[in-house]
Amino acid sequence: MLLCKPSLSLISPCTLPKTLTLKPAEKPFLTIINSITTNNERKPISAFEARVSLVFALASQTSSLSQRLLMDLATETAKYVFPKRFESQNLEEALMAVPDLETLKFKVLSRRGQYEIREVESYFIAETMMPGRTGFDFNGASRSFNVLAEYLFGKNTKRETMEMTTPVITRKTQSDGEKMEMTTPMISKKLEDQDKWQMSFVMPSKYGANLPLPKDPSVRIKEVTKKVVAVVAFSGFVTDEDVKRRELKLRDALKGDIQFRVKEGASVEVAQYNPPFTLPFTRRNEIALEVERKEE
Repeated sequence: MLLCKPSLSLISPCTLPKTLTLKPAEKPFLTIINSITTNNERKPISAFEARVSLVFALASQTSSLSQRLLMDLATETAKYVFPKRFESQNLEEALMAVPDLETLKFKVLSRRGQYEIREVESYFIAETMMPGRTGFDFNGASRSFNVLAEYLFGKNTKRETMEMTTPVITRKTQSDGEKMEMTTPMISKKLEDQDKWQMSFVMPSKYGANLPLPKDPSVRIKEVTKKVVAVVAFSGFVTDEDVKRRELKLRDALKGDIQFRVKEGASVEVAQYNPPFTLPFTRRNEIALEVERKEE
């Protein structure tokens, strides 16, 4: 056996035999590491270590979920904190603001002193009959709103959550019992022969006719075809007396219109654009009556 003197050099000529060559897979250091790793993998962890690992995993998942929820909440909140405004004709209307949500598509055909004429594109709604004999009592409106909201947020055949839109529409129905689908605005509609109202949500336009079916039989889906309406905007909270007064005023104003007249059988429709916590003077509501062009 050869004896080597101690050397200060990192590699001594005597360190390894000259005939020995190391291949990457045959390095002793890697073999030792692999052996340690294999032994560690086979070693079972204690119950305490398992619980600690689970806690850390759940905390990490919760943190990630919380961040996503906060981002979603911030996005939705911004739609209400930074609202959009319609073109205003007076100071009252200039103070009104609506959430930055999808709404009905329409084109203004003309503006009069008290109202404007709009051509509204077709849309789909989800509707339900309102309890009671009035369209704007708090309890009845809340119950109808909740029924429609449940459909919108997952109580449907696809268990799909859909986006909220504006406005919510409350309207009287024609005497033939016409139904309306849910979109925004929410619509409440009074049945002339039964003294009933209906409320509807305007459905997100991306679904078209391919909307999930409601599980609640009291909710119906319907397409509202393209139409022309006369509209008056007003602020504050809506009451039945207020609706009657504004409807009569709009009908009287339309009698003097040289181009349009109220369509036979048309019922009043009330659109509400804002959530309940909105200040009264910034709320936007609209009274609408379907109209048609006068024969020349």
